[in-house]
Amino acid sequence: MSKTKILVTGGMGFIGSNIARKLAENKDNYVVIADNMHTGHFENLPVAKHNNIKYIKSDTNFFKDISSIFYAYKFDYVFHYAALVGVKRTLENPVAVLRDLEGIRNVLGLSKNTGVKRIFFSSSSEVYGEPVEFPQNEYTTPLNSRLPYAIVKNVGEAFLRSYKQEYDLDYTIFRFFNTYGPNQSEDFVMSRFIRAALNNQDLTIYGDGSQTRTFCYVEDNVDACLNAFYKNKYVNDVVNIGTDFEITILELAKKIIKLSGSKSKIIHLPPLKEGDMTRRCPDVRNMKKLLGRKMTGIDDGIRILLKEFRKRK
Repeated sequence: MSKTKILVTGGMGFIGSNIARKLAENKDNYVVIADNMHTGHFENLPVAKHNNIKYIKSDTNFFKDISSIFYAYKFDYVFHYAALVGVKRTLENPVAVLRDLEGIRNVLGLSKNTGVKRIFFSSSSEVYGEPVEFPQNEYTTPLNSRLPYAIVKNVGEAFLRSYKQEYDLDYTIFRFFNTYGPNQSEDFVMSRFIRAALNNQDLTIYGDGSQTRTFCYVEDNVDACLNAFYKNKYVNDVVNIGTDFEITILELAKKIIKLSGSKSKIIHLPPLKEGDMTRRCPDVRNMKKLLGRKMTGIDDGIRILLKEFRKRK
């Protein structure tokens, strides 16, 4: 019996590597990871328990790079997770962010021409911009993108809908809200705070820390997305992937200091000029249906991370 061939672009990144790992745990899948390693890490490469995972250094934004992989493997499914990420990085490199549009076009065109059955696209909560309703619902909250990263994700969603209409290429859009877990880059707030707390260093917050976020543990994110894949849910549809437990950044910093027993102090920096939205809280009714179990509580998730970070010290 032939294996199901799956491409994961950006599969050496934080969420992409976790998706690739779980896909490869199923011996009936053959997983190919394509990543240019600009922000990926080799320690994220999943272990091939069933000799069914392969990494190829490739940049989806360059057609010659990615097309040879598509033509060689003729994938059944694609998880397009390759993107330049991180608020600071994307604000400082807006042209590089816009180049990701080429990657989206390349992946869609090659998928259409090589018989891919369905594309799973990592969009972002950033497409909502500064939101006008809470919780943010997939179908009723306007997409109010302003920053290059958010615009690229918004246009990517439009590409997927257009390719479905014109070429009947199926898709599922995952709008990721803040996700955290082991091996995440310290560019992101949860990992940055935990590293600082364990070293009794200052935790730095932009502004007064009243901005709210929700934090989804990576296993919850991955399990929900893979249930959409395996159970054929949310075909040609969009789903928020996150949690509805809202917390201010100041409260998060205090919680991490308390749970870690740290002596760290909290230092306030000037607010970011842009990109730091005042509030984030998704409508996750569809996510909960996909997950089919209780979500990981933030205290439990932080404790897991603290344990992982201490192992590395």
